[in-house]
Order: sequence, then structure tokens, then C-alpha cells
Amino acid sequence: MSIIRERRTARLEGDFVVFLIGMRINKLWKVWKWWPVAAAMPRMLFELMAKPELGLLHARTHFGLRNIMVVQYWRSFQALHDYAVNAEAAHLPAWRAFNKAIASNGDVGIWHETFLVPAGAHESVYNNMPLFGLALAGESVPATGQRKSAKGRLKQSDGADQPVA
Repeated sequence: MSIIRERRTARLEGDFVVFLIGMRINKLWKVWKWWPVAAAMPRMLFELMAKPELGLLHARTHFGLRNIMVVQYWRSFQALHDYAVNAEAAHLPAWRAFNKAIASNGDVGIWHETFLVPAGAHESVYNNMPLFGLALAGESVPATGQRKSAKGRLKQSDGADQPVA
């Protein structure tokens, strides 16, 4: 991805959802327990990317020593929930397999956090960055005029309150 050498911001019309989901490997030596959990997420993401009508706008995976986290942007909570409980999709079988094989035995942790973002209740800025995050879920636009400052991007000012030129 090429670097965009200017200040940009993301524009995404309407409400949307930020969904963080991840796993933590609690017992590194129990590969047979955590590997199926780790392998399930890429299958779901490929399925979701192949079917944009399911509502996923963008996802990015982040890796740490014991942790894997995926930041997801969804069109709506309803779309996210519909996918989670769809018996024909990849998620529900993986969720059932986790509960059967691991449940609460302590080998592998799983978690998620869901944020419902009302229209206009977000702001972002990117400088000397390739397209990233919300700008990939929505649209990347110049951070000029009212979009110059954080308060401006949130429509709390005209953007002239940016203290750095």
C-alpha cells in the first residue's frame, strides 16, 4: 500500500459498529487446543469478504505473543448478530466447537467488545499513512476545512481550532 503524504480523515455515512474480537493463548504448549480457535477466524473473514452483503465493511488482524485481535467494522449490529447466529455460516459451528472442546477450562481465552457508533459520532486522522482502519471501511477524504481539527470532524467547530499548522 502506498503512503498518502497528507492529512486525511475517514468519512462513513450513517451508523456503524466497531467490533473487537480476539483470543489469548493461556497455555502455549496446548497447541491442539488453541490452534483450532486461531484457525477459525481466517475462515470467517474469508467468508465475510467474499459476501459483502453480510455487512462486514473492513477487518484487520493484529498479532501479539499470546494474543490475536481482529478489529472489524460492520454496517450494523443487526448484520453482526445475524452472522453470529447463522447456522449456514462459519461462525456458529466454530463457536459450538469452542464450547465443546474448551468452554471454561482455562486453556484458551476468547473475548469480544462491541461499540455501536451513531452517525457523526466518530473522528479520525491519518498522516503519512497508507489507507488504514475506518478509512478502509468507509472513504478517505482530505482533513481540510472543517475536517482540519478533531472538534471540526465531530462538527463541534469550524475546524479553525487546530493548534498546529
